[in-house]
Amino acid sequence: MKVKISPSILSADFARLGDECREVLRAGADWLHLDVMDGSFVPNISMGIPVLAGLARCVPAFYDVHLMIQSPLRYAGAFAQAGASMITIHAEAQSDTAQTLEAIHGAGCLAGVALRPSTPVQVVQDCLAHADMVLVMTVEPGFGGQRLLPQAVEKIAQVRRMAQACGRSGLWVQADGGVCCETARQCVEAGADVLVAGSAVFGQADRAHAIAKLRAAAEERNEKDKL
Repeated sequence: MKVKISPSILSADFARLGDECREVLRAGADWLHLDVMDGSFVPNISMGIPVLAGLARCVPAFYDVHLMIQSPLRYAGAFAQAGASMITIHAEAQSDTAQTLEAIHGAGCLAGVALRPSTPVQVVQDCLAHADMVLVMTVEPGFGGQRLLPQAVEKIAQVRRMAQACGRSGLWVQADGGVCCETARQCVEAGADVLVAGSAVFGQADRAHAIAKLRAAAEERNEKDKL
């Protein structure tokens, strides 16, 4: 299992956002993670369509867009047009989940579905056939720099088991929030294969070293699996 590292640009220096994104990509990041918040679904407001469009024009990358908004169906097409590669919506949002996933695919993007820490994994069981990824929030959504919730590790394992039982062993499972070298190993052991890291990458002076350490933590678990 090759683990993907998707640094969250919410932790980047927005005064030099393009340069920051280029730097982490050169440092070994696989994707760029954009947290889009509307101030209603979560208690914070972040970036939107113009930021993604501007970045996509000048920084070629796989854009992993996480919509923490009430009405993702309304905006999915615009984010796809702006340059999203993957659009992940929340199962708890007001828009119909299956319909929104279908619209995202119709717009030419991969589609994911996300779960808050308190939402049971069974909520997304009927959506697995239509999703490319399940994002497990390992902190309460809204703000970066939080510690990973210990119970979220078992939730990742539950999602992985459910995916395998449904014949979706290739489904990506993303851990988002509080990911660092210590918690990365726990998440990968549970079944995550995409790690979102904000301050653990952008908050470090040497981004290449930070990403290498995260990847090494994941690869250590992968090597153990082969024994």
